[in-house]
Amino acid sequence: MPKSPDPLLNRLLAALPDAERKRWLPDLEAIDLPLGQVLYESGRTLSHVYFPTTAIVSLLYVMENGASAEIAVVGNEGIVGISLFMGGESTPSRAVVQSAGRGFRLKAELMKEEFNRAGAVLHLLLRYTQALITQMAQTAVCNRHHSLDQQLCRWLLLSLDRLQGSELVMTQELIANMLGVRREGVTEGALKLQHAGLIRYARGHITVLDREGLERRTCECYAVVKSEYDRLLPATTAI
Repeated sequence: MPKSPDPLLNRLLAALPDAERKRWLPDLEAIDLPLGQVLYESGRTLSHVYFPTTAIVSLLYVMENGASAEIAVVGNEGIVGISLFMGGESTPSRAVVQSAGRGFRLKAELMKEEFNRAGAVLHLLLRYTQALITQMAQTAVCNRHHSLDQQLCRWLLLSLDRLQGSELVMTQELIANMLGVRREGVTEGALKLQHAGLIRYARGHITVLDREGLERRTCECYAVVKSEYDRLLPATTAI
C-alpha cells in the first residue's frame, strides 16, 4: 500500500496556521491522481476541492466543437476548484490531471464553511486566487503574442516548478490540447528545443536537460507568473 502523501507538500496547506490545519486534517482525503483523470467538467457543480502534492492539474477551456486550450496549471502551490468559494459553484473550464501523482481533496461544504469563517483562510485563498488570475491573464497574452516554442518553454518551466524531478510524462495529444495547437506543432516545437540541447523528447517523455537554457529562451510571461506566486504565497505560515 503506497505511503500517504504529506499535506505539507502542498504550499497552501503548509501555509495554514496551526489551528486551521489541525481542524482540516481529519477531513482531508488522500487520493491518487492518475494521468488524464477529469476532476471536474465544464458547468458541473463541484463536490470537492483538490490540493495536489505531486500531481499537476491543467485547467482547460473547452469550446462547443470540442477544441480546448489550457488557461492555467495547478500543482503543489495551490488548489483546484476556486469557483466553489468564490460563489460561482461551477465553472466553464475543465480540470484534467496533466502529470500523475497524489494529493488531497476536501468536501465542498467543508471548504465553504472554512472560507466563510473569514480570517487567515479567507485571505490566503484570496491571495492564491489573485496569483491564479495573473497566470490565466498571462497565458492569454502569451498565446496571442509569443511563438509556439516560447509557449512550450513557459509551459515546461511552470510544470517543472510543480514537480520534484526534471521529467514529465505527457502524451503529444494532451500537450496539443493544452496549448491549443495541432500535434504536428507540438512535435516541431519539441524537436527545436531538443536540437538546442534543452530537452530530450521521446514517446511522451520530456526530460529537461538545461533549465537555464529554457529560461533564456522563454518569453517574459514565465517570470511574471512566478514572481506573482512568490509574492502572494507565503512559504510557511499565513498572515
